[in-house]
Amino acid sequence: SAHDRNVIWAGSDDGLIHITRDAGTTWDEITPKDMPDWGLVSIIEESPHEAGVAYAAVNRYKMDDFSPYIFKTTDYGRSWKKIVRGIPDAHFVRVVREDPARRGLLYAGGEFGVYVSFDDGENWGSLQLNLPAVPVRDMVVKQNDLVLGTHGRSFWILDDLTPLHQLNDAVAAAAVHLFQPRDAYRMGGFGFGGSVPGVASNPPGGVVIHYHLNSEPEGEVTLEFLEADGTLIRKFSSEPERDEEEGAVKKQAGMNRFVWNLRYPDANRFPGMIMWAGSIAGPRAAPGAYQVRLTVGEQSITELFEVMKDPRIAATDADLQEQFDFLIRIRDRVSEANDAVQLIRGIREQIEGAVKRVEGEPFAEEVSEKAKTIETSLSEVENEIYQTKNRSRQDPLNFPIKLNNKIAALSGVVSSADSKPTQQSYDVFDDLSGQLQVQLDRLDGIIASDIPEFNAMIAQHQVPAVIIKKEKEESR
Repeated sequence: SAHDRNVIWAGSDDGLIHITRDAGTTWDEITPKDMPDWGLVSIIEESPHEAGVAYAAVNRYKMDDFSPYIFKTTDYGRSWKKIVRGIPDAHFVRVVREDPARRGLLYAGGEFGVYVSFDDGENWGSLQLNLPAVPVRDMVVKQNDLVLGTHGRSFWILDDLTPLHQLNDAVAAAAVHLFQPRDAYRMGGFGFGGSVPGVASNPPGGVVIHYHLNSEPEGEVTLEFLEADGTLIRKFSSEPERDEEEGAVKKQAGMNRFVWNLRYPDANRFPGMIMWAGSIAGPRAAPGAYQVRLTVGEQSITELFEVMKDPRIAATDADLQEQFDFLIRIRDRVSEANDAVQLIRGIREQIEGAVKRVEGEPFAEEVSEKAKTIETSLSEVENEIYQTKNRSRQDPLNFPIKLNNKIAALSGVVSSADSKPTQQSYDVFDDLSGQLQVQLDRLDGIIASDIPEFNAMIAQHQVPAVIIKKEKEESR
């Protein structure tokens, strides 16, 4: 017994149950009165919540009796109650377990699969899901996962029992319900399996969000992930045309699931961008408290969850926070570089349009010459920020990478391990950032002087001006 080391429960293969409460000095027979003759006591499960409460799984299939037998006692075996309502008559049982996180939540494994009871065995229902019809010999609840040992069909794991812990009549009746997520571990690596016969997929990386909708809503459903103070990190939507992030939110009637990979928004990019060993992925959230908010129509529900560090690493939370802060700086600098390329290309397109509109006019050559001067200056800046010769994924092997790629590659170095950034990484960032700033200042100079001069020139001939648009990404 986990409650009293002097208490031992014992079941035999010939239908007897005994107990000792003095560490084995004396034993008392506590066999249930309606125990079938020669019933094999397969498992005795003591309740993790209360002393004196236990459950016994009994089977008798070797006697051509395939009925399920589960008995429950609340008084150290002085009295027992048979609890099998809902389990099919010919589905004999080998194991019963109580969930350590919720009193009265029981799981039973038998010849044809798994069953669950939310009311301490009064009623049972199937928990088969995608499990094949297979004999379940034993099961254990480990870190809020249900692990099954089967006969001839491998181990099976039902990930994340927290929705079952929270499920009740009020939840089932609610039009919208957001379950409190299980705390997530901040871990690297990647999933594998699933595509090979006999090899299962790893659990998804990140925090898993479960929510229940009584019926499919007509409008948009959104999930927002926020920092502890309410600062928005990312927003996901059920409407793809309005969803700027990857991954659409489902809004099916019944249970729905969404996985956030714990990453902040990516760096900005531009069409056709090719990088070598450079990542624009946003950094993973640092350990700490976070929020998720589900919005369906006018109704919003918010739940809290924790992101925890990998317990196997030596880095402190402060180290990982410093790493996160540095990766945000790198990401934002990559965005500035890529935004500059986007801006240069937008300006060039407008200048080329202005030149084309004045073709054949007496002043066309003057406008063209001024345009060429500006375009040359813009190209010099662009070519320092980005390798404009890249046309395929292999081109960076032939042409040297430029500043945006170098800074993006530094992100991979800093995030390659869960650790505090090295001083060398800071030094490299400062050097590359300084080089980038030179080009950004050159671009600002062109915008401040050359573009107004060009606009003044073409304005004399009623040609639309070049408009500079610097759009900031509001999500950050």
